[in-house]
Amino acid sequence: MWTMQPWTVMMSNDRAIRHLPVILSIIVALALTMLPLPRVIEVFRPNWVALIMIFWALSVPRSYSVGIAWVVGIVLDVSHGTLLGQYALALCVVVYIVVRFHLLMRVFPPLQLTATVFALIALYQFLLFWINGVAGITAPAIVYWAPVLTSAILWPLIFTLLSGVSFRVQMRS
Repeated sequence: MWTMQPWTVMMSNDRAIRHLPVILSIIVALALTMLPLPRVIEVFRPNWVALIMIFWALSVPRSYSVGIAWVVGIVLDVSHGTLLGQYALALCVVVYIVVRFHLLMRVFPPLQLTATVFALIALYQFLLFWINGVAGITAPAIVYWAPVLTSAILWPLIFTLLSGVSFRVQMRS
């Protein structure tokens, strides 16, 4: 009869604990994305999921990259009721760019990193705009471009809040 060794149980528990902050932050970002808001404020809703995925791809690129972005994007597609793969494609492109240039981005000063995140969120929104345009779905321009500004404004706060958690996740890797 095969039995589990005690160290394998400890390793699996440690692995689960290591991934818990990342999973919780993604769940919170998904909840904030689906949270109902008044119509006036809703167009300014930041791209919570994209910001969290950019942060984790920047902090721990070997563990949280394009595959996780695809799964989270599919969850976003289903929750929004949009074309299947729309958010997944946009997230994958942005996360791929972050993973590809993470060593360069890590040494950016805060203002330059915020400007880079602004450009990445603008690319994310442009991809969504382009996919909707190809599908014949129209929306006012503010729906696509207002979240870029609010996301860039919130990036320093998100980066600061998650940096301590990121250090603990990296130390356990």
